[in-house]
Amino acid sequence: MRKLLFVTMLGALVGLLGGAADMVLSDGAPLPPKITADKVVVLKGARKLLLLDGAQVLKTYSIVLGESPRGHKEREGDERTPEGLYKIDYRNSRSVAHLSLHISYPNDQDKARAKAEGVSPGGAIMIHGMLNGYGWIGPLHRLFDWTDGCIAVTNGEMDEIWRAVPNGTPIEIKA
Repeated sequence: MRKLLFVTMLGALVGLLGGAADMVLSDGAPLPPKITADKVVVLKGARKLLLLDGAQVLKTYSIVLGESPRGHKEREGDERTPEGLYKIDYRNSRSVAHLSLHISYPNDQDKARAKAEGVSPGGAIMIHGMLNGYGWIGPLHRLFDWTDGCIAVTNGEMDEIWRAVPNGTPIEIKA
């Protein structure tokens, strides 16, 4: 009964948001299963993640970022997503979120800058799904930035990205 009441209230909230509902809707048809991306581009300002094959956009996903998304990540705990060229360097199927692809931040420049400032550059920047146990939120998670600097999508979207993005894939993160 409580679950039904919660789902009803959640539906009413989405209805009340009106125009904001477009922001939380799905990004379209599923990505075909045997497609592989050769590059990932993240547009922080537009809150979009693009999977590319050459110059062709295979699919675009709506994303959320850290609570302070503007600017390049400067130090651990600043809740920013780094900007620049990195790689997907490993994957974690047992993370605190539904699947995660690690971004190779910090690179040598990030480490040197942080060292010069006497701070830790941070790390553990990932593309991931919802925190475990919260997948039911689905696209409503897009209503606000909630990560600590990671790039979050729904669990279904993460399943597609996980399948389409091999380790070693370059990722460019732009303001």
